[in-house]
Amino acid sequence: MMRARILPRWRSCTLALAMFVLEGCAVGPSFQRPQITAGPHYRPSHELIRGERPAPTAFRQRVTPGGASDGPWWAAFRCAELNTLVRQALADNHDVAAAQAALARAREMVTVGGAARYPQIGFNAGVGREKYGAEFLGPNAFAPFRYVAGGVSVDYLLDYLGRTRRTIEEARALEQYQRSELSATRLVLSGEVASQAVTVATARAEIRAVRGLLAEDRQNVALVRGAVAAGSEPRLDVLTAQSQLASDATLLPPLYQKLTTARHALAVLLGRTPASWHAPDLTLSALALPAQVPVSLPSQLLRRRPDIRAAEAQLHAATAAVGLATANLYPQILLSGTLSEEALRPAHLFDASSLAWSLIAGLTGPLFEGGKLHAERRAALDVLHERADLYQQVVVSAFGQVADALDALRHDAELRAAQARALRISGRRLRLERDSYRAGNSGLLPVLDAQRQRERAQLGLLGAEQRQFLDTIRLLLAAGGRIAPTAIARTAAVRETTTSPRDSVRRTSPGL
Repeated sequence: MMRARILPRWRSCTLALAMFVLEGCAVGPSFQRPQITAGPHYRPSHELIRGERPAPTAFRQRVTPGGASDGPWWAAFRCAELNTLVRQALADNHDVAAAQAALARAREMVTVGGAARYPQIGFNAGVGREKYGAEFLGPNAFAPFRYVAGGVSVDYLLDYLGRTRRTIEEARALEQYQRSELSATRLVLSGEVASQAVTVATARAEIRAVRGLLAEDRQNVALVRGAVAAGSEPRLDVLTAQSQLASDATLLPPLYQKLTTARHALAVLLGRTPASWHAPDLTLSALALPAQVPVSLPSQLLRRRPDIRAAEAQLHAATAAVGLATANLYPQILLSGTLSEEALRPAHLFDASSLAWSLIAGLTGPLFEGGKLHAERRAALDVLHERADLYQQVVVSAFGQVADALDALRHDAELRAAQARALRISGRRLRLERDSYRAGNSGLLPVLDAQRQRERAQLGLLGAEQRQFLDTIRLLLAAGGRIAPTAIARTAAVRETTTSPRDSVRRTSPGL
C-alpha cells in the first residue's frame, strides 16, 4: 500500500523534472561573437614611400595608439564655439530624436517578448438569457432562463523548445542594434557639425585673403596709372592691371556661396531653418589643430565603432531568428485553466454549487503546410549568412577608413608644409618684381604673374589647413570617437529646456 502511494508521487516528480529540463532547452544555434584577427597596425609597417620626405615638425601631428581623450572627441580642437554647436546639435537634431524614439520602441518590444515567460491571466463575466430547442433536448426541454457567470482564465505556453527565449533574445539584439544606431547617429552628427564649422572658418579666411588680393590689384591699377601719367609706361598696362582686378573679383562669389552653404548646413544640423538661426563667426585661429591624435588600437576598434556594434547586433538577431524558425517546426504545448462561478440568479453566484473549473493541456503542431515552415527556416539561415558577411565587410571597411585617415594626416602635413614654403617664396618674388617695376627695370606682366603665384599659394595654404582639420575629424570618427556621457546628459537637459510640454510628451524617450 505504501508503495502504491509513493509511485504516483515519483511519477509527478519525474514529470515536473522533465518539464523543467525541457524548459531549459532551446533549439537552433547559439550566438557567438565572430572572431576577428586584428593585427597590431592599421597599415603597412613602413613609414614612408620611397621618395617622400617627412613634413616639418611645425605641421606634423603625432598619432598616439591606444590613447584616450579626457572628454568628447571634439574637445581636442579646444574651441568653445564648436563645443556649443555640437551640444546644441545633439539636443535639437531631429535625426537624433528619431533614433531615440526607435530605441524606446525596441525597449518596449523586449518587454512585449518577455511577457510570454509568464502565465497570461484574464477574466470574463457575463449575463444572458437563453433557450434550448426542443429538438436538441427532447423530453428534457425547459423554459428560457437567465444566467450570470464570472471567472478567471490562465494560459501558459510551455517553452520546452525555447521559442519564447529566442523571441526575447532577438528583441534584445534589436534593442542593442538601435542603441548602436543612436550612438552612430550622434557620432556622425557631431562630425558633420565640426566639418561644417571648419568650412565656415576656412571660407571666411579665404574671403579675407581675396579681399586683400583685390586691394593689391587696386594698388597696381593706381601704380600703373601714375606711371602712364608720367609717360614711363604704355596705356596698355592700365588695361592689363584692370583686367587682373576684374579676374580676381570673380573669386569672391564662389567663396561667399561656400560660406552661406556651410552656414545653412549648420542650421539644418541644429534642427533649425537657415532663416531662424545665424551661425557664429568662426575663425581658423579659434580652432586648435590637435598636436596629438588619440587612436584606438586595432583590437579596441571592434568595440568602439558603433557601426560594428550595430552589425554585430543584427547578426545576433539573425541567429535568434533561426532558433525561432526551428522551434516553429515542432508542436506547441499550451496549458490552460479556468475557474468560474455560474448561477441562474445573482444571489446564488458565489454558492459552492456554482463553482466550475477546467484544466486543459493542449498539443498543436503542423502536419502539412506545403513546405512553408522549412522554407522559413532556410530563409532565416540565409539571412544569418548574409548578416555574417555584412559584419565582416563592416569590420574590413572600418579598418580601411582608419588606414586611409592615418595616411591622409601624414600627406596633409606634407602638403601644408609645401604650401607654406611656396607662399614664402612667392611673397619674396612679388616684392622683388614690384621693386623692379617701380625702378623701371621690368614691365607689369612679371609683377602680375608673381602676384598670381602668391595668390594661388595663399589660397592653397588655406585649403591645406582645411584639409588637415577635416582629415583629423575623419580619423577621430573612424577610430570610434567617443561621445562623452556628460555631453549626452547635457543633451537631455537642453532638450528639456528647449521643448514645449506637448513636444516633451511626444518626443521624450529613455536616454542611454
